[in-house]
Amino acid sequence: MPIKICTWNINSVRLREPIVMKLLEDEQPDVLCLQECKSPVEKIPTENFAALGYSHMVARGQKGYNGVAILSKRPIVDAGHRDFCEKGDARHVAAQLDNGMIVHNFYVPAGGDVADREVNEKFGHKMDFLTEMRDWFHSEAPQKSVMVGDLNIAPREDDVWDHKKLLKVVSHTPIEVEKLAETQDAGKWVDITRQDIPEGLLYTWWSYRARDWDTADKGRRLDHIWATPDISASAHSSRVLRDARGWEKPSDHAPLFATFDLD
Repeated sequence: MPIKICTWNINSVRLREPIVMKLLEDEQPDVLCLQECKSPVEKIPTENFAALGYSHMVARGQKGYNGVAILSKRPIVDAGHRDFCEKGDARHVAAQLDNGMIVHNFYVPAGGDVADREVNEKFGHKMDFLTEMRDWFHSEAPQKSVMVGDLNIAPREDDVWDHKKLLKVVSHTPIEVEKLAETQDAGKWVDITRQDIPEGLLYTWWSYRARDWDTADKGRRLDHIWATPDISASAHSSRVLRDARGWEKPSDHAPLFATFDLD
């Protein structure tokens, strides 16, 4: 059966519960992965999600900060999490579906404003986080797995509105792009979005600072769906739900989808 997966940095699941509900009703993904939930797990509004058929959830939460959750129509079991950089941050959670597929949901640190760890501790944290991801995938080669989330890096020139202008802007600097490539190669992950949409400008995030985000269209592809080679050929129907960026009280990210045809 096809498994439709969606990833979305929601920027507060309680504040934006109405648009989460709208997404679930309109799009009906089998699995919805949320980042930046900004809520303890026990305060995520699970009753309303369950009423729409999403009665299964695994999550890690913090009050007002970070937080990752996986909602599912299909049965899932908690497949654990890793405490990257030993900070106690809720930035990773994994779930196993009833067909054996593992879904990893990540929220990589944004990295602050200056791409220099000597003067910006947040950037150092981002680099260390990615290094730990890389080393983990090297040591435990993932199989039958999907990795999604806000990775806070737009790797390709056509993943940003202006490559040259953003070369020194955190999220598109060469050092970040190189580090993300190392992480991807370590797990032999396939970028499903670009497998399906190999050419052209593609964004999942538009800043709140723009008065008219849609007209300005200064976006970046910060959100990703990757898969291991053993299931990557089964993926299709990748798309960004750009309209959601314009919903009432929106996140600054738009939902990203892919479908996997797996038993």
